[in-house]
Amino acid sequence: MSGSEGSGPVRVLVVDDDFMVAKVHGGFVGRTPGFVTVGVAHHGAEALERAVELRPDLVLLDLYLPDRSGLEVLDDLRAAVPGTDVLMVTAARDAETVRAAVRGGVVNYLIKPFGFEDLRDRLLRYAAGREALAGEQDADQSAVDRLFAGAPAAPPPAPGTRTGPRASLPKGLSGETADLVATALRAADGDLSAAETAERVGISRVSARRYLEFFTDSGRAEVRLRYGSAGRPERRYRAV
Repeated sequence: MSGSEGSGPVRVLVVDDDFMVAKVHGGFVGRTPGFVTVGVAHHGAEALERAVELRPDLVLLDLYLPDRSGLEVLDDLRAAVPGTDVLMVTAARDAETVRAAVRGGVVNYLIKPFGFEDLRDRLLRYAAGREALAGEQDADQSAVDRLFAGAPAAPPPAPGTRTGPRASLPKGLSGETADLVATALRAADGDLSAAETAERVGISRVSARRYLEFFTDSGRAEVRLRYGSAGRPERRYRAV
């Protein structure tokens, strides 16, 4: 993980030989809470130059580049900018390529074509992993598990309840969406309303409200009321 955890949005360099695809992926990054596209490159050599210049936290790296393989670029990035992470985005799906990318240290591997939700999910999980050890001198097992799982820690179960991954989620709520809502809350500069959370995560306002209320009831969020000039007060949520 990069050394700038907790110091602002995750800075991303997008590398793809297709100009339109690079533009689309850069837009996906910009729509994801807590992320910003700081540069784009279309060749392997350009990718390395831009990475050294910009020192991004994360590179979205295509495998098929005009001048060299993305796996070769991955090795060079590891040597030139060791504090930068790499998420491979490619149409290559053969097992050996995937294994080579994992050996090279990629934080995730996303097969093209994919939509905004697919990339957003992986970016938010990456952000959750970054936050697991942010500002810590030593790590306990819970933080290490969150780092490698790329997901926020679940609240401790109440006495007598079932244990296990997301066992305390009420019926109708999914663990994956709960992770996204939790990450959006933590990435927010201040508190969020249900409508704002829904827009950031890509779900309905009613669904966002259910997750936010669950987090409030389980001690993972706090709520306050904002009173306007007229009408009902707005409920605002903040991660705790």
